[in-house]
Amino acid sequence: MSRLVVFLIILVAVIGGGLFLLAGRDSERPTTQVEKQVSLANLQ
Repeated sequence: MSRLVVFLIILVAVIGGGLFLLAGRDSERPTTQVEKQVSLANLQ
């Protein structure tokens, strides 16, 4: 095999492994409720 083919195989393996690790991360955050005060003049 030429060096280019070996390099491309290693590069694809590293990128695939990185994508697999990123896909397995738990990135969901619990939702938080934000309440904002509104003056009565803005409600009419």
